[in-house]
Amino acid sequence: MGKFSFQEINRKQNADVTSTGEFPPEYLIKHPLQNTWTLWYYEPDRNKTWEESQREITSVDTVEDFWSLYNHIKTASELRQGCDYSMFKHGIRPMWEDDQNKSGGRWLINLEKKQRAMDLDNFWLEILLCMIGEAFNEYSDDICGAVVNIRTKGDKIGVWTSNADCPDSVMQIGRKLKERLKITPKTTIQYQIHKDTMVKVGSQAKNTYTL
Repeated sequence: MGKFSFQEINRKQNADVTSTGEFPPEYLIKHPLQNTWTLWYYEPDRNKTWEESQREITSVDTVEDFWSLYNHIKTASELRQGCDYSMFKHGIRPMWEDDQNKSGGRWLINLEKKQRAMDLDNFWLEILLCMIGEAFNEYSDDICGAVVNIRTKGDKIGVWTSNADCPDSVMQIGRKLKERLKITPKTTIQYQIHKDTMVKVGSQAKNTYTL
């Protein structure tokens, strides 16, 4: 990432030009991401299937392009009820059936209603930064993407991984999430395998791991 953090680069983007009216050289250098990431937007439409309602918005492959995108779209908390944002590695669709997802699962973070104003946007941004910054270290290759669901009963954020049969990777990713989001030990997050979620009984899916 060069010598600047994500936040420093964002500040530089919003800074003034020099007195000569020219940008310093570091303003002109884009910082490439290790992966290209695609933002998807879901809005329920009675005239379309769930899959047809998933809209691919755009893809980013540099830090600067990510911040440009993030700063020009609604925050998660501003979305209407029933809508989703998804950010996935380019070529992976935000659905269980995708080849990269079908053997995996998701760490699920359930938020109470009051957390939409307090925590939702911070959690979502921090997860995005973890993903594009490859913060999961040697397990970053197992990350497929993340989804935020805006719902009346309580919002949800899911971080999707590609291989549910690799407990070391799953648990290390979950621990990193709790650490970065500063989730207290008293608050648990659950890992659900997509295959279990597809055949769930009632409204509850089986939790394979809990942290």
